[in-house]
Amino acid sequence: MRGTTRDRGKADAIEAAGIEAAVADPDRVITILDQIADVAIVCWLLGSARGEPEELAALHGSRLERLLEEIVDTPVRGVVCESAGSVPAEALEAGERSLRAAEERWRIPYALIGTDPGGSEAWLEEAEAAVTKLVE
Repeated sequence: MRGTTRDRGKADAIEAAGIEAAVADPDRVITILDQIADVAIVCWLLGSARGEPEELAALHGSRLERLLEEIVDTPVRGVVCESAGSVPAEALEAGERSLRAAEERWRIPYALIGTDPGGSEAWLEEAEAAVTKLVE
């Protein structure tokens, strides 16, 4: 399992959780693509991303669309995405539309996590179920 962060200072916390840490920035999709060799499921967990409204819209719009276009010819077999969090609902809905379009166009399956990512046990259970659904 590989976890990404934009902040090199947070890589140690990822490693401490038993996850391989990688520094990557979803605003620069190429940095994400550099990390997906041997990855079966991409988890786009940005439902509570912070930033300006236009940055958040891009993360769930053009950045996600670009990622989906690029993973077509990779080992990735599915995408899990948060559909809840502090990001404006319009941005989250745009992300879901992009996922639906990618599933229709390229047959990239996806699963949504609709529980607020506030660190709850319910979120973790839903996230695990989403990943399991895609690898079965």
